[in-house]
Amino acid sequence: MTPVPRIVDGNEWHRLRQELLDREKAHMRAGDAVAAARRRLPMTPKEPVELVGANGKVTLHDAFEGRKMLLAYLFMWNRGAPHHHQCEGCTHVISQVSTAVRAYLAQRDVTYAVFSRGPYEELARYRDFMGWTMQWYSTDRAGDALATRTGGDLRSFLSHEGKVFLTYETSGRGTECGLITLRLLDLTPYGRQETWEDSPEGYPQTTAGDWWERDGRPVAQWTVTNEPVARQK
Repeated sequence: MTPVPRIVDGNEWHRLRQELLDREKAHMRAGDAVAAARRRLPMTPKEPVELVGANGKVTLHDAFEGRKMLLAYLFMWNRGAPHHHQCEGCTHVISQVSTAVRAYLAQRDVTYAVFSRGPYEELARYRDFMGWTMQWYSTDRAGDALATRTGGDLRSFLSHEGKVFLTYETSGRGTECGLITLRLLDLTPYGRQETWEDSPEGYPQTTAGDWWERDGRPVAQWTVTNEPVARQK
């Protein structure tokens, strides 16, 4: 049988919960301080580069779509590979940036877009296959200026006096800010159920990322009724 948390009476539970709440509040205040430092980080200019999107060749500045700020997720792309061989982690991230999320970002003068090194036609087919609607741009013409590293990157840009500046970037676990699934799983008794987590002995755990796919497809390609969202043509 899978172990479960130990059982205590209500008074003991509330006492221990209050202790954890104090730690959670301290953690949140520490995060607020980091965010304050992030807002004071200087920016650096980005050289003009060319992208390819739904309307053909565009500039990096065009990707702002008239807004002041741009959040760009750099999706690792396996050029020429079928849909089920594309990055499961990046798919996990992008599947949670809904139209509603982008609408709220836009209310704060922020455009959200996806960049990848790969032919635009391949990127657009995958986006449409997944049922996504965000703008996706090919950075093939940008050279190394917008290249990903070992994982999907998230970068923040600012438009100022006709120029584009890089204000922030993060990768790896830094991109978890866009993964509500992980934040919600952290609230459950068994957490993310990954082997790196410090959990009591016997709790269910698998290798990180193993649960992002099922039957050879990213989980986002399946609905809760266990039917594929779409079938690759």
